[in-house]
Amino acid sequence: MKFSWKNLLLWSLPIIVISFFLWQGIFAPIANENKTNLTNSRMTYGRFLEYIEMGWVKKVDIYDNGHTAIIEAIGPEIGNRMQKIRVELPASAPELITKLKKNHIDLDARPTKNNTALWSLLGNLFFPLLLVTSLTLLFRRSKNSTGGPGQAMSFGKSKALFQIEAKTGIIFDDVAGIDEAKEEFEEIVTFLKKPEYFTAVGAKIPKGVLLIGPPGTGKTLLAKAIAGEANVPFFSISGSEFVEMFVGVGASRVRDLFKKAKENAPCIIFIDEIDAVGRQRGTGIGGGNDEREQTLNQLLTEMDGFEGNTGIIVVAATNRADILDSALLRPGRFDRQVNVDIPDFKGRLNILNVHSKNKKIDANVSLSIIARRTPGFSGADLANLLNEAAILTARERKNQITLKEIDKAIDRIIAGMEGTALIDSKSKRLIAYHEIGHAIVGTLLKDHENVQKVTLIPRGQARGLTWFTPSEDQSLISRSQIKARIMGALGGRAAEEIVFGESEITTGASNDLQQVTSMARQMVTRFGMSTIGPMSLENEDSNPFLGRGMGNNNEYSDEIAIKVDTQIKLIVDECHKRTRDIIKSNRVIIDKLVDLLIEKETIDGNEFANIITQYTKIPHKI
Repeated sequence: MKFSWKNLLLWSLPIIVISFFLWQGIFAPIANENKTNLTNSRMTYGRFLEYIEMGWVKKVDIYDNGHTAIIEAIGPEIGNRMQKIRVELPASAPELITKLKKNHIDLDARPTKNNTALWSLLGNLFFPLLLVTSLTLLFRRSKNSTGGPGQAMSFGKSKALFQIEAKTGIIFDDVAGIDEAKEEFEEIVTFLKKPEYFTAVGAKIPKGVLLIGPPGTGKTLLAKAIAGEANVPFFSISGSEFVEMFVGVGASRVRDLFKKAKENAPCIIFIDEIDAVGRQRGTGIGGGNDEREQTLNQLLTEMDGFEGNTGIIVVAATNRADILDSALLRPGRFDRQVNVDIPDFKGRLNILNVHSKNKKIDANVSLSIIARRTPGFSGADLANLLNEAAILTARERKNQITLKEIDKAIDRIIAGMEGTALIDSKSKRLIAYHEIGHAIVGTLLKDHENVQKVTLIPRGQARGLTWFTPSEDQSLISRSQIKARIMGALGGRAAEEIVFGESEITTGASNDLQQVTSMARQMVTRFGMSTIGPMSLENEDSNPFLGRGMGNNNEYSDEIAIKVDTQIKLIVDECHKRTRDIIKSNRVIIDKLVDLLIEKETIDGNEFANIITQYTKIPHKI
């Protein structure tokens, strides 16, 4: 570690404090110990008087203002030889001096050397002075190193990362899969570079742009690309860095940030995770946080203080736009809201092309196939996918990433790490029937997604898995599709019931039943897909400032609640009956598929569909 006086003082302060207490508790009492500890031999006062009467005492030295005496005596108890013995004297013993004089014993009174004042001065003044001196040196060192009032007094300053030339190393070409958002920001970059194109027709630069989207979709990456393209001063800060334990610090940092921005205009201010400071005011069980609200108020004031074309653009990112304060979202503050969504097939392919540039991928690997197999993956997920595949390739000492490593990486990201293979047993066969039950029902239902893979290789907490390929468009789902998903989820439990009997069903379907209940409830209470009618009885978004489940108070009567429960049960019972019928009608093919699955442990989706087409006499989809 590099030597510095600051580090030396930081390590010395605890040692100084500990030394002070050790001095007061241990060394000072030892230093003040009187010189009466000249001997270890002791004698009672009564025995001392008897020694005087016998004439065995030759000399007496008195210490501690008459409380202790050291005598020189000879007696049979001490071997008839001269020894020094310590005697504790009573507080009042006037006859003692008379007896000593009567027996002509040499008497001497020794004054006590008072060192208490000296040691008190050292203990009470020296160490505090040393501590104050050390703190003073530390403060001066901090002041000289920062050029300001020191770190201890600079907590009100902005912690924004400031770059005069925004050398982020990222441009728009490095951002893929979010073309619509890129178009919005290309216009802003043009305004920063050539504002006269817009001001000539009376256009004003937008004051703020809010990026909204799920985690991992590239919001922060896009902000860095804006700075890299515009080549203007770039301030980057997280919303959580505004608020600390000190009152007024957040508002002070906002003022300082915008002061620096105005000095370096035109520029970009990027606030990541703005929901940490910009959430709704006056909410929550215990009311709002005053410090956070003052910080938000200052941010609103600063954004209102911009003049028409100052050249300052505030870019913020959040994945919780529903909790942001309405005053923050109004026109004049964040003029534009840009949605950064999960990429589609084309976007995923472009993202894979970007992240595969520095990867050694086998020529036989098609990125388009990977893109089709990963619907719902964000940009961060796809980058992690290729990185996991590269790690697996290096672990197996290969030179190039093949489709095998990519398949393993996809499985690991979706379901977790691969576990120990199951041994042949009744449990393995039961799990095989459970997974084949899911797969056969999903394959035979025309409104269900196709089977991608069935495996008995444990991953994470699951002992077996059945994967379905989700459709590209998940925005609109029909009633028949939801019921098909309910039946697919019930396929495992139905297979256990038909093959092993009601008494042998297991807990393996617990997660499936939770999904079934949730989907059936949403059909009744949110989507109006029941005999109750087209009514939305529950909101999708619960109160974000209350605990989970605390804000879900029913807004309907008990009579409607009974009807809701009845409709949910009717939907689940109907789907369960149809699922059992499918399992019963295809018992022969299910047994063959189970034997094949136990033998191979994994069956691909295409192979699974071909086997069903080959053996079953019913239509492929029902």
